Amino acid sequence: MSTPSSIDLSNRSLRFLTGQLAVRRREIWTRWRRLPAARQALLALAHLRCGDTYARLAAGFGIGIATVYRYIREAVDLLAALAPTLTEAMETIREKAFVILDGTLLPIDRIAADTPHYSGKHKRHGMNVQVLTDPFGRLRWASPALPGSTHDLTAARQHGIIDALVDSGLSCWADKAYQGAGGPVRVPFRGRRLKRWKRRHNTTHAKIRCVGEQAMATLKGWRLLRKLRCSTNRITDVVKAVLVLHHAST
Repeated sequence: MSTPSSIDLSNRSLRFLTGQLAVRRREIWTRWRRLPAARQALLALAHLRCGDTYARLAAGFGIGIATVYRYIREAVDLLAALAPTLTEAMETIREKAFVILDGTLLPIDRIAADTPHYSGKHKRHGMNVQVLTDPFGRLRWASPALPGSTHDLTAARQHGIIDALVDSGLSCWADKAYQGAGGPVRVPFRGRRLKRWKRRHNTTHAKIRCVGEQAMATLKGWRLLRKLRCSTNRITDVVKAVLVLHHAST
């Protein structure tokens, strides 16, 4: 049996992805497919936004599971190639007053034997993703995914975020996990018995940094990212695809 459903996305996302898929089909001289470009785009959006499994999508769209896998992979790869690099993102937000840096853990279905993917902070397996947002909480850039055991500061340095901030001259607000980053990265004071002026500073810092939580809510709004069951090698492309679709719909 099948029932009608909906995807909480604007039509701009569907039109954008449909256009990209149509161009791709013309480039590779595709003559015939089981689904037109618009239906393939809808299939990919249902998977990314709603987290629908291949089996459910195959039944709903009347195609095979292998075809669903190929269609989704093609759409994700196409979108990931359009994602901005860190340099391009810094050019976009260079005119902003400051930027907010934060990290998040995307849960994955791994077992205890996969130690590199286990986050001691979150007590679960996942992948570490660093996020840059503007002063209004809008998502601007997301990093490639690293194993969940990677510390946020280590991940930021590995992706070159700290160096990029220094080169751009932008101020950056971050949490205590980035203590010791230096340069333009501003973090709150640590400790329990802080002086009054340090407590006031931490309060002001928290008010500014909390705006960045909107970007995390934007990512977690894509239900597939709440529990990833794909290969860890594919998670970076999935995050990039989500970023591109988010920019296309805003």
